[in-house]
Amino acid sequence: MQVRLCRFYSYAVVLFLWLAGANAYATLNIEIFGGGATQIPIAIVPFAAEEKLSQSITPVVAADLQRSGLFRLVDPAGLRPHEPVEVSYPDWVNRGAGALVIGSTTTLAGGQVAIRFQLLDVAKQEQLASYAETVPAEQLRAAAHRIADMIYEKLTGDVGVFSTRIAYVVKQGKKYSLQVADADGYNSQPVIEYTEPIISPSWSPDGTKLAYVSFENKKPVVYVQTLATRARKAVANFRGSNSAPAWSPDGSKLAVVLSLMGGSQIFLINADGGGLQRLSQSSGIDTEPSFSPDGRYIIFTSDRGGSPQIYRMPVAESASRSAERLTFEGSYNVSPRYSPDGKSFTFIHRGGGGFNVAIQDLATRQVHLLTDSRFDESPSFAPNGRIILYATEIKGRGILSAVSSDGRTRQQLSTQAGDMREPAWGPMRRPQN
Repeated sequence: MQVRLCRFYSYAVVLFLWLAGANAYATLNIEIFGGGATQIPIAIVPFAAEEKLSQSITPVVAADLQRSGLFRLVDPAGLRPHEPVEVSYPDWVNRGAGALVIGSTTTLAGGQVAIRFQLLDVAKQEQLASYAETVPAEQLRAAAHRIADMIYEKLTGDVGVFSTRIAYVVKQGKKYSLQVADADGYNSQPVIEYTEPIISPSWSPDGTKLAYVSFENKKPVVYVQTLATRARKAVANFRGSNSAPAWSPDGSKLAVVLSLMGGSQIFLINADGGGLQRLSQSSGIDTEPSFSPDGRYIIFTSDRGGSPQIYRMPVAESASRSAERLTFEGSYNVSPRYSPDGKSFTFIHRGGGGFNVAIQDLATRQVHLLTDSRFDESPSFAPNGRIILYATEIKGRGILSAVSSDGRTRQQLSTQAGDMREPAWGPMRRPQN
């Protein structure tokens, strides 16, 4: 892979990178490498009567927690308590469990399932959390993800992201498909499919829409599509190239990259495509914008200094629009994305012959390389900032991978067929009323 063949310079690289794939979609397969320095030992007892359901609860909860890299699963070894009074705490101490999850399921009329669970502290012999809900049978996986989120938050103090969704693009044969799936790769659904490239998906802050770039009209055009209705609108279809959409935190605007006035520069538009306003002014290529969580700044890639580097500039018209360079290590740093807390950003850094995911602290400017693969691209933070999703290549085929923000845990997410690119992690899902 030649260095000059990068999306920063030309969207034609999409055609070079996405080699021909096979013909069938498949669920993501997940492999986990490494683990956190300290893992919480947790035992998850199969819920009572879940074997009668079309989807068991405990395997999903266990897979979620293990995938985070922060938990070590303890084998229940034949013990099957389903109520707190049935728990013999010394048995679990002997097995090395620090936390214990027990629960039950009850099939009700009308295809409904009642679910209960308790999270217990083995050492203190006390209940940490309990929950009950009734869901349709087809929503059992979603319920399991919510349980995993509650366990994760109670034991780590951080918000769980197992109920979130991811978007990515799959190329199979001559077809490009923008897919949305649960964070664990299940329930993948096509948003749109074409025989021309689809790139740069970007979630709206409320998770109801996706902005993306489609080449269906033989040129890059930015669309916004509502996921529930599949209704979509071309919001940036100006003369020349329209690319790299990024939502403002309040969802009212998009930053886009246009060549409307010559060169590639960053513009601001309303979410419906109106109110065009130019943000960046340079003689170079300015692209790949990302808003800070408070909406005051954008970071972006530019070669205005001679090589691709990452810059920051204010969004407000009243502020000085001069851009501040943020990256100085190496001659190639691209694809920045703000962390959810706004204290750091992830990006792709070239070093040692590879293109790798990195993270940089905004206050200290310290850079931490997180991967050692050959060609990584499109990093995207989970909404809790703990994991970064990105695309990489294994044996010439594009797959999705994830790495913890401290670099200690890595995952490979792949399909049996197809070339996967352009991942974007969606926001926290709002409760359904």
